Amino acid sequence: MENIRNFSIIAHIDHGKSTLADRLIQLTGVCDARTFKDQILDNMDIERERGITIKSQAISLPYQARDGKNYTLNLIDTPGHVDFSYEVSRSLASCEGVLLLIDAAQGVQAQTLANLYLALEHNLEIIPVINKIDLPSADVERVIEQIDAELGLDPDAHLKCSAKDGTGIVEILEAIVERIPVPTGDPDSPLAALIFDAHYDSFRGTVIHCRVFDGTVKAGDSIRFMFNDSVYRVEEVGRFGLSRERRDRLSSGEVGYIIAGVKTVSSVSIGDTITLEDRPCGRPLPGFKEVKPVVFASIYPIASDDYEDLAEAVEKYKLNDSAFIYEKDSSVALGQGFRCGFLGLLHLDIVQERLEREYDLNIILSVPSVRYRFMLKDGTELYVDNPAHYPGPMTIDSSEEPYIRASMMMPDRYLGPVMSLCLEKRGVNSNMHYTSPGRVDLTYEMPLAEVIFDFYDRFKSMTQGYGSFDYDLIDYRESNLVLLDILVNGEKVDALSQIVHRDRARNRGVQACDRLKEEIPRQMYKIAIQGAIGGEIISRSTISAFRKDVTAKCYGGDITRKRKLLEKQKKGKKRMKMVGSVSIPQSAFLAVLKSDTDS
Repeated sequence: MENIRNFSIIAHIDHGKSTLADRLIQLTGVCDARTFKDQILDNMDIERERGITIKSQAISLPYQARDGKNYTLNLIDTPGHVDFSYEVSRSLASCEGVLLLIDAAQGVQAQTLANLYLALEHNLEIIPVINKIDLPSADVERVIEQIDAELGLDPDAHLKCSAKDGTGIVEILEAIVERIPVPTGDPDSPLAALIFDAHYDSFRGTVIHCRVFDGTVKAGDSIRFMFNDSVYRVEEVGRFGLSRERRDRLSSGEVGYIIAGVKTVSSVSIGDTITLEDRPCGRPLPGFKEVKPVVFASIYPIASDDYEDLAEAVEKYKLNDSAFIYEKDSSVALGQGFRCGFLGLLHLDIVQERLEREYDLNIILSVPSVRYRFMLKDGTELYVDNPAHYPGPMTIDSSEEPYIRASMMMPDRYLGPVMSLCLEKRGVNSNMHYTSPGRVDLTYEMPLAEVIFDFYDRFKSMTQGYGSFDYDLIDYRESNLVLLDILVNGEKVDALSQIVHRDRARNRGVQACDRLKEEIPRQMYKIAIQGAIGGEIISRSTISAFRKDVTAKCYGGDITRKRKLLEKQKKGKKRMKMVGSVSIPQSAFLAVLKSDTDS
């Protein structure tokens, strides 16, 4: 244990975590030049394409320090985006120290602070590292001031590096060995290991990623999961290199994997404690805070025959992403599906893309919504995240929606447009202070429902990518909420219903009707598309009918002959409209989901 160090790299998005991990892997000789590729720990195609880390990954690095001793450095690379901060908290529970990476050009950002507080909660040793010192726009002196003033860390304890060209990487490795504490634990105590991640292997079943705090585990042991009391026999244990490396045993202080023939995905709970069946530990290790989803949407298969495949895919996906929650749902328009909870819109986007790619599914998403709270006249409190469960308007005493505190950091030249955007999104109680010359920290309280549509995209565009956005939920506040229904040919389409603020209802209704008008094919009769609140129609678009020229044979003569033929045609179309049903193409549902600013 003296020669083991467990550490994590945390930072704001795009400050160079994955690049630094690449350099550490190269320098410690885990990977030769022939097999090396950028973002080597990001093994999903979607991570490489977007240039972001979604899943935290563990790897063991062998390192010979200047004192001549050989060390094992267990690195856990983490995501930087606010939607994946739960991955960061899980990684930190398995470490004794962190490298807090700060971009020399951008300085301290919103997620830098958020991740620092996560590390302080776990009482970890924090090593500030200033990255990208090779950039022409790097301002190292300003960043050192921010480390002192904004982070409250010792500015003299910082390290400088350029992960891109490899400058200062040896100093970082030495600092890990010298400054990160030795793991504590007793190899002779009863086994206590914390599950911090897991993934599904179609040949071996569930592969459990764990950190051993006390005791030892080896192949042949009978282990017990303390959360659900199930018992399994260990088939294999090992450490993480670029691939799994089999070992005889995992002892206290080590990070590794356990394969124990766990067949079902739902048997493993992230944050659970593993112990031996015949010699259990006294109490479970403190797990992770239960993550609470904030954005909800329903997922349906495009072809109803694919429902079984979707059910299997969702169950397997859940193991790799413990923040994803789901339950069965059904819709008159779209059939059987699942109501799912996500941590934010990027999380929703990633889940949709991974389900389509990794499980070869064609799926459709309903309109994203948040969880509203209704006080009913009989005194009961009702939480609603699905418009289908909206209570009757006569039973509602008051309605509330979740508010967030949004923290935005940006160069001050973008302040005007961003403040206008926040006011447009019903932002209140603004607060502003200058963190350094030319940089401003802007705080607004605003409804979460306004943020989940297109706020982030517009914010990034306005600040030309220099702005950073972070938010946390604060409370529920009273709001005038209504249910907006979309009617096609007089019939309600349940998958397009939305709960909206009354002031926004007309705009949303007009937008939905106009989008549907472009997507629904014309029929032999006129189709009305309407937005309604209760019995009140607030918006309408009409798709005109195909029409045969029945008066073509009338050349000249009395006008009444033409009118008679047109009236006869009108009656036929009216009769057709009464019995005809309009089939809505899948593209129409997707069109309504697009934000106001999408072309």
